[in-house]
Amino acid sequence: MNRTMKRITLITLDLTVFYLTGLFSYLFLSPLVGLDAQPMVTSLLISIGVYIALSFYFRLFDKINRYTSIRETIVHALVVTFAFVVSDIVTMLFAPLSMRFLFLWYLLAVMIIPASRVGWRIIMEHRMKKEKINGKEELKTLRTLIVGAGEGGGLFIRNLQHDPAIEFVGIVDDDDNKKNTTVYGVPVLGKTKDIENLIDTYDVDQVTIAIPSISSKNLERIVSYCNETDIKVNQMPSVEDMVQGTYEVNEFKEIDVTDLLGRDEVKLDMEKIATQLSGQTILVSGAGGSIGSEICRQIIRFSPKRILLLGHGENSIYLINRELKPFADQNNIDLVPVIADIQDRDRIFKVMAQYKPDRVYHAAAHKHVPLMEYNPTEAVKNNVYGTKNMAEGAKAAGVQSFVMVSTDKAVNPPNVMGATKRIAEMIVTGLNEEGKTNFVAVRFGNVLGSRGSVIPVFKDQIKKGGPITVTDFHMTRYFMTIPEASRLVLQAGSLARGGEIFVLDMGEPVKIVDLAKQMIQLSGAKNKDIKITESGIRPGEKLYEELLSKSENTKKQVYEKIFIGKVTNAPLNEVLKFVQTIEQLEDGELKEQLIDFANGRIELTTEDTQDESSLAYA
Repeated sequence: MNRTMKRITLITLDLTVFYLTGLFSYLFLSPLVGLDAQPMVTSLLISIGVYIALSFYFRLFDKINRYTSIRETIVHALVVTFAFVVSDIVTMLFAPLSMRFLFLWYLLAVMIIPASRVGWRIIMEHRMKKEKINGKEELKTLRTLIVGAGEGGGLFIRNLQHDPAIEFVGIVDDDDNKKNTTVYGVPVLGKTKDIENLIDTYDVDQVTIAIPSISSKNLERIVSYCNETDIKVNQMPSVEDMVQGTYEVNEFKEIDVTDLLGRDEVKLDMEKIATQLSGQTILVSGAGGSIGSEICRQIIRFSPKRILLLGHGENSIYLINRELKPFADQNNIDLVPVIADIQDRDRIFKVMAQYKPDRVYHAAAHKHVPLMEYNPTEAVKNNVYGTKNMAEGAKAAGVQSFVMVSTDKAVNPPNVMGATKRIAEMIVTGLNEEGKTNFVAVRFGNVLGSRGSVIPVFKDQIKKGGPITVTDFHMTRYFMTIPEASRLVLQAGSLARGGEIFVLDMGEPVKIVDLAKQMIQLSGAKNKDIKITESGIRPGEKLYEELLSKSENTKKQVYEKIFIGKVTNAPLNEVLKFVQTIEQLEDGELKEQLIDFANGRIELTTEDTQDESSLAYA
């Protein structure tokens, strides 16, 4: 039945109810009370006219009746009430009416008309449930324990309470006021600490955490209550997931280790960031990478004039361009995919000159520590020469600000990757001049889920049944989610005055072996089922990372979770001379020179400034 036919059917039904309830009231009371039929007919016609007018105004005939809510039922009853009040007042101005007749007629109509919608919903839900059951030969019903009796839990239960695959056995909530209450008929059985006992008592198949804004600390605590059981633990999608369309409200979202290690969201100074990005041309290098693509996703929300998606890999640039294009088209944002290698100096300078970006976020880099140990020449070409090309190209084009994405591995670097990033920091901050382009660098640690991250490796090992290989049981790392890191990069960029190295607060370091244990627990397997073994530290790796060296450490906080490091660089001319001297070095010597210079163990003498071929050790 199409929408027009449904509308005609509902109107016919309601008018029939008005007529039959009025006729029944007249026939029932007529032997007891003398009734005049003429005023009643007049009242019927007026009430029908008012009811139809109000129903069209409130679109009561356009509602999908199988989703009828309490609010809509109340609105329907109020419309019926108002229609009777108006018709009775108008009719009684010309002829008397029996109050007993009016009351009985109104009572029947106000109960039956809204009830018809509720009845329709019940019938449709029963039919849909029956169809689902008939469509599956063996329907496994999941006995589900909900965590959270608040709005999130109520919304989740309401959307799934008629799903034949789900049976809600109860709810747990730490609010004492909710004890012994029910939510849509589902009882609150206890507190979160009771989860393990309730799982056994009620034969629970899965626990669903229905608190969309839950903190990672509380999430980890609740998950820990389920660790001694073999049941599945999942959660209701977050508000951000639902807004972005990643999940629907009635979907189960698997809990990822990133949810447990994430921190409370930082409130950004949206106005300050907007003044720097709105209506501007922004260039992001490495736009197809983990950090670069997320920076693009954050930037596009601030309505820039143009975003230049610059990257070397055409497929990754194609993917981020395709993802952002619908939003860009809707908001009149010019999205320009630029396939370019940052090592190609001429190409970079031409792109900068052609588009004249207002701001540049330089995220392109080689970041994999062991791989760069084997390929130091490529690390230098990309991380040092590539950054130099980007920075000098930006300066030549008159870019307002240049933000380089750096790493905690640039602190006291024992490896090639960290050394090249430290030298790149020196070049970027050394190029800063007052009144011209503001050059800054932003340091942070590992990002969860990025390319080359340990998490995908652990997931694959767990999927295969183990063992999980950890390089060293004492190894620790700082972790941050990709969205948080990208947001803080934008915030740091808005605070730049030029020449700073911003350091993001990464919280407490995490033991890699503990990360592996958490991932095993989330997979549903117990620690005894999957072994964790040591494989030995790989080339260039450190047992622990630092965000600042002792000499760089400062408590100068310029924004929540953003600090300025007290970093002392070698003079820019020394850095550039050193970069020139290493062009022809073989890998072994190159690696040694890079690490020594990055750690301040090499200085160029005054004579060396004239003769680029010699180096002096400090």
